[in-house]
Amino acid sequence: MTEQPEQQRHTFERGTDGPKVIVAGLDGSPSSLRAAAYAGGLARRQNALLALVYVQPLIPSGAALGAPVAGTTEEIAEDLIAEIRQAVARVKGIFDVRWEFHTFRGDPYNGLVTAADELTADAVVVGASESAGHRFVGSVAVRLVKAGRWPVTVVP
Repeated sequence: MTEQPEQQRHTFERGTDGPKVIVAGLDGSPSSLRAAAYAGGLARRQNALLALVYVQPLIPSGAALGAPVAGTTEEIAEDLIAEIRQAVARVKGIFDVRWEFHTFRGDPYNGLVTAADELTADAVVVGASESAGHRFVGSVAVRLVKAGRWPVTVVP
């Protein structure tokens, strides 16, 4: 009779049985909305949780120009959640996806990294940058890929 090896303590392992949590960055841009839709399809097919993440900037860009922007980022988050709920209602009964909406504060890259870590993401989906300046500084998508911590899908 052979002795069975002692069972090892089970620890979290990313992506071993398919993704369980897919994080999608959402900022209201057309590419981020396409990324959210793509991530929703992945989540539906994999029976994964879709975690939609909006990262609120710490210092709104208009504040530097003296524009009254108090509460703007909260309004954006509220508009995004309303738009998501409408989209979910349109496909209810046809496509059912488990989803959550989260907001984090910070710059988009660090906010998505924090979200992916806290939510134990198996994959991250983001839209392609629509800013010409990112060719010089690097887009959020490129920085996430370079981090090499999760599979990253960039949706045009």
